Amino acid sequence: MGYRITGLSAIIMWIILGGMNLAAQVPPAPTTAPGALMEPGGYIRSDRLGITFISSIDSDDNAARYRNALILGAGWNRWPLYWNRVERTADSWHWASYDELVAADVDKGLRINAVLLGRPPFRRDGDSIANLFEPVFADGKDHSSLDVSFNPDNPWAQFVFRVVSRYKPGGTLASKRGFPEDAGVRVWEIWNEPDLPAFWRGGPMAYARLLKVAAIVVNTVDPDATVMFGGLLFAGGDNFLSSVLQHFKNDELRVEYDWFFDAVAVHSYDDPWRGGWLTKVVQDTLAEYDLVRPVWVNETGVAVWDDYPGPVWSTAAEERLRLATVQQQANYLIMSAAFAWAKGARRVFYHQLYDDCGNQAAGSDFPPHNGELCGEGTCFGDAFGLYRNPREAICFSQHPFANTPRPVAFAYRLLAEIFGRQPFEAAGIFGLQDEVTTIAFNRADGARILVVWNNTDAARGHRIKANSSQAIAHFLNGESAIVPAIDGSYSLNLMPAGDFSYPDLEDGRSTAIGGEPVILVESPS
Repeated sequence: MGYRITGLSAIIMWIILGGMNLAAQVPPAPTTAPGALMEPGGYIRSDRLGITFISSIDSDDNAARYRNALILGAGWNRWPLYWNRVERTADSWHWASYDELVAADVDKGLRINAVLLGRPPFRRDGDSIANLFEPVFADGKDHSSLDVSFNPDNPWAQFVFRVVSRYKPGGTLASKRGFPEDAGVRVWEIWNEPDLPAFWRGGPMAYARLLKVAAIVVNTVDPDATVMFGGLLFAGGDNFLSSVLQHFKNDELRVEYDWFFDAVAVHSYDDPWRGGWLTKVVQDTLAEYDLVRPVWVNETGVAVWDDYPGPVWSTAAEERLRLATVQQQANYLIMSAAFAWAKGARRVFYHQLYDDCGNQAAGSDFPPHNGELCGEGTCFGDAFGLYRNPREAICFSQHPFANTPRPVAFAYRLLAEIFGRQPFEAAGIFGLQDEVTTIAFNRADGARILVVWNNTDAARGHRIKANSSQAIAHFLNGESAIVPAIDGSYSLNLMPAGDFSYPDLEDGRSTAIGGEPVILVESPS
């Protein structure tokens, strides 16, 4: 939370608007979102893809947001459930807004990754939570029988108990609203980016206790739920996950509660390779403790500089450090997902559906400009969104093409079409440091999928040995059937990589974001 169908028979054409001279140059927009004319029965709802902040308790137009996410193929919604928003005064609970949010997700057929975080001021203890180390159960123990209530003197345990009891399948809200049998929240992520001081200053020992208490409560209330280690950014040199595991290593309850977590989330930005690398870092860290857990990349994205509200006037590399063009943003998503899945990530979530307020304060807004407003307050913002903000947004509401999709929306839809309908397995990464990178997958229907891109600054031809007599080459704005040449290989024309201001690439790579990827889907022989 970096504060991040089809059945159509015809290819959706991306119509470019031309001849417009705006005060600040912004890329032209497609006239319609991919799949916008699709009926709800055609939504993919991919199990392998999610989007952060599809909906919000603060949004007045969630219906439109849901539709815009569903036409792209999303299967998961990730949003924060703030403790301080529901317990506003001690022992006074206000659930109405989150009731509506959960009910809307269920109604739209989206699965939920809910993040538990936020401390009411009266529950704080310095950088941690008051009475966090009090026993979980009322009999003075952290483990007890099912007929013992949770300790009223441990406010975190009480909060987790109340929220899980309310939103689990068969829980209070499900019974009240008549949800289907398995509908409700089943994935509880415990805090967001606990390795980043902006979100958690209590350190690994207090977080270990936070996670342990939550896991014990969740497992008691809903044994089928998933307790997720809060999304890790790995922004510094310390391995926060390893530090927490060190605290669990000698815990007498770690075996009974399976080390107090069922999955680990990571957050990857700017460099698409990083999603796969972080997945491997987590797997290697867990292996040191003889553990295996699913890894989710439940935030990935890169902000753009050449579209409002980004710094469209920037000319020097240092002015757009770790920012991309709208085309590179689309390339990034395909590469990031491919790297993550290739290393075994279970799911990938794009951050985020709209720009919303980015990392800027609520109410940040200004018209498009060429830098002349800088020095008068906030003059640019984070443009992560699959969609540009609508006119009624509380931030960055003045885009000439408000509420239209960026090219990254087409990239997301393409991923859902190819990877969202059937299971698939990774088959290798080839040429990471070479001029061309290829990531291979095998899909359950027997198809071989190759994600291929150019890492150089010049267009180039590339040949790939064929395993079949035909394939479809998918691009962001279309597709074409190809057959092997007489030498038994497919011939691809790969677009060049563009300028990307990323000064500290790992592994000696020449570029972070390559040229537009080609996704080659080869039919089984």
